[in-house]
Amino acid sequence: MRGPHNIIRLIRTGATLERTGAMKVVLDAFDAGPLLRITFRTLVWPFQWLGYKGDVTMPPAVRALTALGPAYIKFGQVLSTRPDVVGDELAVQLRVLQDKLPPFSMAEAKKAIQTELGSSFDQLFASFSEPVAAASLAQVHKAHLADTGEAVAVKILRPGIERAFRTDIDAFYFAARAIEVLSPASRRLKPMDVITHFEGVVMGELDLRLESSAAAEFAANTEGDAGFQVPKVLWHLSGRRVMTMDWAEGTNIGINDALDAAGHDRGELATRVLQLFLNHALRDGYFHGDMHQGNLKVAANGDIIAYDFGIMGRIDEYTRRVYAEILFGFIRKDYQRVAEVHFEAGYVPADRDVDEFARALRAVGEPIFGMDADRISMARLLSYLFEVTERFGMETRTELILLQRTMVVVEGVARSLDSRMNIWQVAKPVVEDYIKQSIGPKALLRDLAMTARILARFGPQLPRLAEDALIRLNNPPPPPKPQRRIARLSWMALGGVLVGGAMWVSRLF
Repeated sequence: MRGPHNIIRLIRTGATLERTGAMKVVLDAFDAGPLLRITFRTLVWPFQWLGYKGDVTMPPAVRALTALGPAYIKFGQVLSTRPDVVGDELAVQLRVLQDKLPPFSMAEAKKAIQTELGSSFDQLFASFSEPVAAASLAQVHKAHLADTGEAVAVKILRPGIERAFRTDIDAFYFAARAIEVLSPASRRLKPMDVITHFEGVVMGELDLRLESSAAAEFAANTEGDAGFQVPKVLWHLSGRRVMTMDWAEGTNIGINDALDAAGHDRGELATRVLQLFLNHALRDGYFHGDMHQGNLKVAANGDIIAYDFGIMGRIDEYTRRVYAEILFGFIRKDYQRVAEVHFEAGYVPADRDVDEFARALRAVGEPIFGMDADRISMARLLSYLFEVTERFGMETRTELILLQRTMVVVEGVARSLDSRMNIWQVAKPVVEDYIKQSIGPKALLRDLAMTARILARFGPQLPRLAEDALIRLNNPPPPPKPQRRIARLSWMALGGVLVGGAMWVSRLF
């Protein structure tokens, strides 16, 4: 229920941050000013007794987010990839949220497997380990198949996770509605649409059949990508709450000391992980939407192994071309063209000044090119970029939320491997290649051929469509009778009153 009772949930969120000590950690990480600190502490301090205590053995931020629930944990996972935004110390603490959360019991795991797969546990597996990774929605066990001895990874959803996530998301919806009502200027950011998108993405993670399908499609798309692997799904041992894949042996990509000890080139890995993501997004239009360190390993031969395919992104051809042109414009420092693409795609209202927008974009892009990557403050850049979008009335593009978020995460992973990596230099060859393939004479001919094929499908139906149009032209429908028109208008008026009343009531809640 998205009603006022969620106010208690939101108050409890702030109270939990205060009670666990996470409020100070977060304010310090974002370098909050004295006024903001005093405001937050004054508002939250009296209610800290309402906050969850959490696991006192955990660091404050991790303790607070794990106590609050799965949706908050997801947010912490994103921040864990951005040491340049939240600081190195907090980023390291938050990495615990990726795959080192408290697991549920072995008894519950075995019960879920037998219930889901409909076979005796001992008939399926010769061995079954304690959890090797536990995240916000599920945990993973290493097992060996009873019939072949093959090593596999078995992923099992947490008991009751659907209800827990629903509780969080309802509070988020209430907060988004309150923000829209109390701050009309925020409506351009479409907070309700953003939460709806987030809900759809995570709800897809709560059905492991969909994740199995995503893994199979992603594996087919990337089969020819050098230095990249996707484990194979074992469909006969997978269902809605259980998923079984080949075991991926390797070093976690977030442990730099282990990568160095294994002899891997972290600079090359940083370049490859970013270029792979861009290839998947631009070339295929289908990309891994959760590429944080907890979902990536490096095999002994240097291949990057991806797993956990609950969040996948898909973008259409037109959006890919727009995105590529924007990236290409930044790479070439052609801010005028970047601005024009935003206007052509409708991302910026047509009544704004394109030259002024180009000047604002230059202020965003130039610092990236003008200094070493390890000196760039992404927090400051993101803050200024937000100011630019507000000044020019840009609305949130929900179809790009996952792409933009994943780009931030992937860049964070790459920079954790090589702090001096420059995203634009690494992206240049991939984007240039896509531009050559998708924009130009060859692409135009390919688009025309595709259009002709689509029109050809309607060929057999054209005579019937033309005949129906002529019949309607020669036999117009009779005008409605007066009493019907009056009745129709009455129903329309009643409907208008009901809709208007509902909208008024929704503003109260």
